[in-house]
Amino acid sequence: MFNAKSNTSARSAAADGGSVNIIGSGTSIEGDIVSGGDIRIDGNLKGSVNTRGKLVVGPTGVIDGEVHCQNADISGTVKGNVNVAELLTLKATSKLSGDLVTGKLAIEPGADFSGSCTMAGVTRPALHDSTTTEPQTA
Repeated sequence: MFNAKSNTSARSAAADGGSVNIIGSGTSIEGDIVSGGDIRIDGNLKGSVNTRGKLVVGPTGVIDGEVHCQNADISGTVKGNVNVAELLTLKATSKLSGDLVTGKLAIEPGADFSGSCTMAGVTRPALHDSTTTEPQTA
C-alpha cells in the first residue's frame, strides 16, 4: 500500500525534473551548476548556481559565485549576488556577502548579511513627472 504511493511520487518528481542534487561536505567543485531540480550544497563551489528548484546551502556549504533559483535556505556562506524568485531564508549561521533580489526575505537573528536587497514583485505606483504638461492617455 505505502510502496505504490511512494513509487508514484518518485515517478512524478522525476518527470517534473524534481531530482535532488547533493554536493557533500569535503567536496570541492570549480565550475557552474545548472539544474532543473533541487540542490543541496554542504561542500565548496567556486562558480554559479542556476536552478529552477530550491537551493539549500548547509552549515558547512560555501558558494563563491552567483546564485539564481526559485527558493533558497542558506545556513552556510555565499559570496556573490543572489537572485531568488520566491522566498530566501537566511538561517542564524548564514553569511551572505553580495547583493540580493528576492520576492520574500526571512532573516533569522544571528545571520550575517552584507550588501543591498531589492524586493522584486513589489509594485509601486509610477510617479508622474511634474514638468510634463501633456495629458496622459490610457
